[in-house]
Amino acid sequence: MSAGYPTLEAACPAKTRADLEWDRVLSAIASRCQGEMGQAEALVLPFAQTRDELRTRLAEAKEAFTGLASGEPLPIEATFDAGDAIRRLKVGGALGPVELRGIGNMLTAARTLRRYLHQRRATYPALYAACATDPTLDALAEEVAGSFDPDGTLSDRASPALSRLRAERQVARQRMITRLEDLMGRYERVLQERFITEREGRYVLPVRADAHERFPGLVHATSASGSTIFVEPRAVIPMGNRLKMLDAEVEREEIAVYTRLSSLLADALPSLEACRAAIARADVLAAIARLGEELALVFPEVVDEPRLDLRQARHPLLALDGTQVVPSDLSIVAGRAVVVSGPNAGGKTVALKTMGLAALMVRAGLPVACDEGSTVGIFDVVVSDVGDDQNLSKNLSTFSAHVSNLRDILDAAHRGALVLLDELAGGTDPREGEALAAGVLDSLCARGGAVVVTTHYEGLKALALADDRFQNASVGFDLSTMEPTFRVTIGIPGSSSALAVARRFGMPSTVIERAERFLSREDQSFETLVKRLHEERAALELARSAAVTREREADEARARLDDEIARTRAQEARIVSREAEALLTSLRRAKDDLREAQARLRAKKLDEAQLRDAERAIQRVSGAVALGGELEGIVARPERARGDAGESRRALSPGEVRRGTRVYVPRLRAEAEVVEVSGESVRVSAGALKLNVPLGELRSAAPEPAPAAAPPGAGKAGKEPAPRNEPAIATKDNTCDLRGLRVDDALALATSFLDRCLNDRRPVAFLVHGHGTGALRDALRKELKSSSYVAHLRAGTHDEGGDGVTVVWLS
Repeated sequence: MSAGYPTLEAACPAKTRADLEWDRVLSAIASRCQGEMGQAEALVLPFAQTRDELRTRLAEAKEAFTGLASGEPLPIEATFDAGDAIRRLKVGGALGPVELRGIGNMLTAARTLRRYLHQRRATYPALYAACATDPTLDALAEEVAGSFDPDGTLSDRASPALSRLRAERQVARQRMITRLEDLMGRYERVLQERFITEREGRYVLPVRADAHERFPGLVHATSASGSTIFVEPRAVIPMGNRLKMLDAEVEREEIAVYTRLSSLLADALPSLEACRAAIARADVLAAIARLGEELALVFPEVVDEPRLDLRQARHPLLALDGTQVVPSDLSIVAGRAVVVSGPNAGGKTVALKTMGLAALMVRAGLPVACDEGSTVGIFDVVVSDVGDDQNLSKNLSTFSAHVSNLRDILDAAHRGALVLLDELAGGTDPREGEALAAGVLDSLCARGGAVVVTTHYEGLKALALADDRFQNASVGFDLSTMEPTFRVTIGIPGSSSALAVARRFGMPSTVIERAERFLSREDQSFETLVKRLHEERAALELARSAAVTREREADEARARLDDEIARTRAQEARIVSREAEALLTSLRRAKDDLREAQARLRAKKLDEAQLRDAERAIQRVSGAVALGGELEGIVARPERARGDAGESRRALSPGEVRRGTRVYVPRLRAEAEVVEVSGESVRVSAGALKLNVPLGELRSAAPEPAPAAAPPGAGKAGKEPAPRNEPAIATKDNTCDLRGLRVDDALALATSFLDRCLNDRRPVAFLVHGHGTGALRDALRKELKSSSYVAHLRAGTHDEGGDGVTVVWLS
């Protein structure tokens, strides 16, 4: 990317940022981030400074988008912003419990993200490189997390001394409570009520004000009415003093634990900072993916040449507001200018901003609001002059401010600059403004800038007729409805249609007629020419639309004919199949009769020759329908018509076929089990029937799952549907260790654990049972397959612990 332009060096100067509302794009990304760190980074999202950085950032965003579209989004949750805590650690400060727990949660989130990316590092290499974290932080995460209880209080496990002091304090407190209860029984007559309370950190009893002299102790407070005084009994004062000392010791030990944990974190400061940056970056990328999915953004082809070729481009901020945006094809190249003309409120400025935002979004590593097949080049800088810049404090009129902006834009123009000018040289004498506008456009193109300008000047529209560097474009206006079409048309100048718009908004017809008489003959001729061009283009659009409609109708008719042919063939196949099955049934009965006849004949010792003749006749008929016989094609034809052996069941590779594999045998029209594999021949067993089948004929035992989503509850009975979209990532909260338990105890613990996971809305659970003899594993999986909690289960992968772990998706 170019550099060294002194007036406007940034990719998006402040005026361009305001003109194109770039901050609204960043706010849209920030609002879709899960945590404060991601939101902060999104609001200051920088532009890539080199081509390599740009392509890397686009690759990261595209991988995040692909993961979301495939049901495997980045596992990002709202986490504590550790920025202030890390800065305190840098200066040697100690962190409090809230900050320590927040950093612990951040480290846990980083571990989840790292495991997700590690399992998919071949699929998402850019994400893996951008969001990698130090695996040694896992031990630190465990240390911090283990020091706190689920309610956020410091755990007794944090240090042996803390555990001892808290236990000692608990014993001392209980001893004092017991003593206070004894005193309440002895002095019940002087007590206002029978309860123990606390005032100024001391345990006291409520004594009647008129009887406090009969109760020995120290008064610490009185009630609002003055009828009750709160007295610490003299007998428990030493116990209270001891309790206070223990409280102080517990507090000192807690501070020591916080200091120790802070020191451990301080030792890993570089890794902590990288961890925070990785989580924030992942959050931003996940938000970009969500925004891209909502607005149907695409990743265009990115080229080094500074040019735009957008197909069906849309203004992303209008789409974000819910406005129905009319898409248009927009293009510009370096050293050329597109002059956009047409009526006011027709969409000229929207087209201008759409092109500028497309260039900036790609430069920031974002997808663009356009269709596939679009091309976006790399622009060093996008400069603009849109809107009214009147500044009274600087004594600048609108036109003066406009000229000042044009001066800076001319200084910044070069090959690699995208220049956006709205109503160029407007607000002054039309003849002089038109001449100034033509001179500015000529200079900008000569310096290599890619220029898009909106105008009402007829002279600028005529430039394209004599100079190939200029190209006309127009926003349409439907004279029949008196409404703008908002669609940009390249190659044709637009009419301002000022008189038509005035008539639409109620201007008297006499005024319109007088205004038309004031138009020069050249103006009228130009307007007539533009009108004729638009009418001819409208006629071509209608013809094209009619051709597309006819083609669609022909495709629909062809599809209906294909469906009818398929239904007819299927019906014929069913008829033939029924006849063949009836024939097979008759043959089976004939064979049964033959066996009975053989038994009778042997018993009576009749003529064996007659028996053999009958048997040969039956065998001839049986051979006609046996496997490989002449009726096999008739019997199998319905299966081919339905596509069971081809389209819905896939062919098996040699590596998938082994002893015990369930396969589908087309010639049997049934599933069978592989008994033996011998080279290219496989012996299968289907009930009592065993036969050899070529390996190439075998198909998968069940039809391949359709790409559409399964209905709710599908696959519940067999527990073998495709895995859910939730990523299977093991954490401390979703893992249960059953090793060393008896089978009954393990099953009870697993059921209780899954119940807690359901209550906590955890979609995936990991049950660690080890390898051992396999008895616990088999019993556990048998129980899980019949459990109403479980939607799907599988053995763990190599990274997850292999067959010693069972991964469960909960329903």
